[in-house]
Amino acid sequence: MPKRMRRTIFRPLVTAATAALTATLLTPVTAHTAPRTSQPVYSYENAVREAVWVDTGLDADGDGESDRVAVDVVRPREAAQQGRKVPVIMDASPYYSCCGRGNESQRKTYDAAGNVVQMPLFYDNYFVPRGYAFVGVDLAGTNRSDGCVDVGGRSDILSAKAVVDWLNGRAKAYTTRTGTTRAKASWTNGRTGMIGKSYDGTIANGVAATGVEGLETIVPIGAISSWYDYYFAKGAPLFDSGPDWLSDYVESPDARARCAGVQQKIVAGAPRSGDWTRWWTGRDYVPDADRVRASVFVVHGMQDLNVRAKHFGQWWNALAENGVERKIWLSQVGHVDPFDFRRADWVDTLHRWFDHELLGYENGIDREPMADIERHPDQWVTAKTWPPRGTDTVDLKPGKGTQPGVGTLGLRTREGTETFTDDPQHSETDWAAHIDRPTPDKAGFTTAPLTRDLRLSGSSKVTVTATPTTSTAHLSAVLVDLGPASIRDYADAAEGITTLPDRTCWGASTTGDSACFKETRAKNADVDYTVVSRGWADLGNHASDLTGRPLTPGKRYTITLDLAATDHVVPAGHRLALIVAGTDKGLIEPPAGTPTLTLDLSRTSARVPLVGGASAFAKATAGAKAAEPAPTPLDGVRGPRNTARVPH
Repeated sequence: MPKRMRRTIFRPLVTAATAALTATLLTPVTAHTAPRTSQPVYSYENAVREAVWVDTGLDADGDGESDRVAVDVVRPREAAQQGRKVPVIMDASPYYSCCGRGNESQRKTYDAAGNVVQMPLFYDNYFVPRGYAFVGVDLAGTNRSDGCVDVGGRSDILSAKAVVDWLNGRAKAYTTRTGTTRAKASWTNGRTGMIGKSYDGTIANGVAATGVEGLETIVPIGAISSWYDYYFAKGAPLFDSGPDWLSDYVESPDARARCAGVQQKIVAGAPRSGDWTRWWTGRDYVPDADRVRASVFVVHGMQDLNVRAKHFGQWWNALAENGVERKIWLSQVGHVDPFDFRRADWVDTLHRWFDHELLGYENGIDREPMADIERHPDQWVTAKTWPPRGTDTVDLKPGKGTQPGVGTLGLRTREGTETFTDDPQHSETDWAAHIDRPTPDKAGFTTAPLTRDLRLSGSSKVTVTATPTTSTAHLSAVLVDLGPASIRDYADAAEGITTLPDRTCWGASTTGDSACFKETRAKNADVDYTVVSRGWADLGNHASDLTGRPLTPGKRYTITLDLAATDHVVPAGHRLALIVAGTDKGLIEPPAGTPTLTLDLSRTSARVPLVGGASAFAKATAGAKAAEPAPTPLDGVRGPRNTARVPH
């Protein structure tokens, strides 16, 4: 399909009288003021709050009736009274009842008539007074919706897509869950933007990949792009349970009772073997990036160990190949919403993004730098494009050093072997802490201290050629910046933030729905090394990404590991390291047995995206001399925790 350029919407010139009316009722700025910004001119307290049930056209629960999903709407009353049609901001989520949204785990609450009183998060409080409707959708099988949860599949995606269709007059909705009285969305112009963190943002990705008309933009935050890559890394299991656990976790009690058949299909379709099945194909949105009509504003934590940064990297690359309008924020946090790590800037940027994409305001945000990157805690830089122009992949080759398992990293291919034994009790932090000492559980390779900064920007791959001693073996590959730094403590339970008792307010409040939220600040850690990127694989998947097979002990195999996308500067004086090891404790499950693996260094390499390419690496390492690092009491952040199977 040819690349598609998004069309920018410009508002037509209006007469002076109309401009004055618009300034009074919609945006209290003059018609000649630039940039334009929507203003809070509508009453939030008097907003229309209503519930409708949209017919999805599916019968996932097999009861002979078309499933309906519950849609809670908050919209400005005055706009409807004036005949003004408003755009929609939509968050489709499975978490409105079971688990809550945001740092304070807010749930929907309702009045006696069944209309929403508290809508989680700040979106309705802030944007409804500014001339938007906010729509909170209960995914099929959750809260007040019919149907069954199918973890990112047909039911999940089409139940949310049906709401976009209804907003554009292409689907039916009703005023009750089982009634026949129709509800029409005559109050909206159909222009919809989807937003959400984690599972919610994943649904936004999936709906955008259908190419549905009327979806103008999506803002996926820490979102999944392929559900297989959430649970496995080339056959290596990343959690101790599968999507059947997640579906059971988020489903409403009555859906749990009626959806046993769907649950069985999930178990059968997502085997713990790590083999790719048709079930996973239906939950991989990356191949359908060429169908995306919406613009995409990606937000992701580069140290997210729940929805790992590989997800945004492969999605971003696919969108770029298809000419999709894009913007990106990359932070040092783990699985955290930008409202909780860069609040004021986030609200302002999101406001201008929606004004541009949904109201058509020419406010210049589309001409600003594409990327914002957190280089140090609360210190951000921008990039005109991402990855920056001049970025090129460079093959870095490991070599033997003077001690076993303590080698070199450079541009030249080196002969030799290194051996390590899988130790499931150790992790990337253990390996990095002992990078300059021979240990039996890893092979480490480092540059000499750099003479100038070296920037990695994008996704890396590590090709490993190894001979195992057992029929099963798992591999980890880790890129590390060796040198002292202060970073966000992403491995802490709060993943890089501290929640404070003080509150700040973002929008209007009612008795039942406050716009005031607890403030946060960065939670930092002083470290001697920073893990830049990591990836994993089951060596049994050497011949195919789709299926694994038993290994023959003593036989040599080659496999390529996909590492998470990142943007990181290794400063002058620091060293860049590659570590190859087995089980990464807390991040992948161990294999059967205790394999020892022998690496063929001449057939092992890391393809790393460097700004400036091989020339930049050569300059950064020119004249560099090996140095014995002085021991310090500092360590890396605590060992990464297993994030317990919930993309929440």
